[in-house]
Amino acid sequence: MEKSIHALRTAMLLLAVIMCAHHSSSAQGKSAAVLVPFVGCEADGQGGPVDPPRGRTRTVLISARLAQRLAYYKMQDGAGVLAPRGWHCFGTYGSNGASLYVSPDPIKTADLFSTSSPGFAGPVIQVSFENGATSGRFAVAKTIARVFPAHKDFVEAVIAENIEPADSFPYGPYPGDVLKYRSKDVVEFTTPADAEGLGTASRLRKNASPISGVAILLGEEPNILKVCVRLPAGTGDLTEIIIHQAELDADYHAE
Repeated sequence: MEKSIHALRTAMLLLAVIMCAHHSSSAQGKSAAVLVPFVGCEADGQGGPVDPPRGRTRTVLISARLAQRLAYYKMQDGAGVLAPRGWHCFGTYGSNGASLYVSPDPIKTADLFSTSSPGFAGPVIQVSFENGATSGRFAVAKTIARVFPAHKDFVEAVIAENIEPADSFPYGPYPGDVLKYRSKDVVEFTTPADAEGLGTASRLRKNASPISGVAILLGEEPNILKVCVRLPAGTGDLTEIIIHQAELDADYHAE
């Protein structure tokens, strides 16, 4: 029964990816199962530096022309993400979870471990796994308070620990964010230009460009997978593809 449910969910997500790819790239060819290069990303964290993983090409459902512009980036034992080819990547990890950053510019890795770093001012993709069973529960609770009200009990339990003040967990969406719920556990978002929102609750600084992304609840803890995407001008047609592939990957790893 569980396998049947999983197969149905996967089929629905595959259909969403196909529809998205057709809508955003109808002039560039039909969607098909195509290969994109795999790029292993170095990482560093509590256990020290980690070499990039070795991987093979990745199959995605997009047009062949779009595939020529994309690659699949992944850190060891962490989430992966589609991003434009030729970009730089680096991952961080710790007891709270792990994050992967992919940028057209070289990444200043020291800034990723500095609490005083202003973050990324330009184009970047950040994919983060926040562990709700560890110190990552604070970040998980903050996102849940914003967009997953059905899990308010988890937020209240974190507040009851009295480690962070209750006002660190405001309820309700950011005023400017545009939300689209794909299911009760999956919400896509857009944080407008020059505004605070789910997109800037990350390493991305607000600027004159919007941030798109998705937040996904996973597991019983619960955990959150969050993807934030801000691409250079002229490449916005890739945003939906990147987000929908992340949703498909999350469904697969959740089982």
